[in-house]
Amino acid sequence: MMRTALRPLVILSGLLVFWQVAVWLGDIPPFMLPGPTAVLSVLLTRYEILAEHTLVTVGEILLGLLFGTGLGATSALVMAYFRPARAWLMPVLVVSQAIPVFALAPVLVLWFGYGLAPKVMMATLIIYFPVTAAFHDGLRRTDPGWLDLARTMDASRWSILARVRLPAALPAFASGMRVAAAVAPIGAIVGEWVGASAGLGYYMLLMNGRVDTAAMFAALFILALVAVAIYFAVDVLLRLALPWQPDSDPATKLG
Repeated sequence: MMRTALRPLVILSGLLVFWQVAVWLGDIPPFMLPGPTAVLSVLLTRYEILAEHTLVTVGEILLGLLFGTGLGATSALVMAYFRPARAWLMPVLVVSQAIPVFALAPVLVLWFGYGLAPKVMMATLIIYFPVTAAFHDGLRRTDPGWLDLARTMDASRWSILARVRLPAALPAFASGMRVAAAVAPIGAIVGEWVGASAGLGYYMLLMNGRVDTAAMFAALFILALVAVAIYFAVDVLLRLALPWQPDSDPATKLG
């Protein structure tokens, strides 16, 4: 347990040392690559404004996760329960991936302004496909033996879906949720880059215009921490919600 907890800290410390040494030995100008000490100085002196922008971005990510997961799970259930709906919704899934969501960001900003809505919609669109695809695949691949047994016991379609197919598909849904948690920050940040008045993406663009590279790296560092924290929080919640799904990874057992 202790080794598992210390490993990320050791890796991070090694990367920071390598970064600082590379800046010193390479004599790299600060406007191109500031050292970790310069970035740390920005984090300490501007923590209040960075915290404000961080809260905005975290809110966008969490709302995108909520709406994207809800929309994706609902679409997967509709396609699984109503077969005719599959023929209508499947093209929507394909189109959602055929059109780059990044290209939709300017349109969303044009329609909904510079507020929260377009960023949340961007995160929702990015999350929608992995959640829907994973959950629908899990619903389709339920063990045929379980389905035959349920039908033998004269279970209704709704009972089979709720008591057999849905529990069997939850591990696949969890996999889709983990992917969604990893990509959710992308939608929020792209939306902020296109048009925003607050958020870490907006702050990075603002500092880029002022050639304040250390501040850009500080915002990027916070964004990385937020993304990792959200991913591991979702992972822990899913493990607690699915206790019957054992972790058979030998590396995890070896610690």
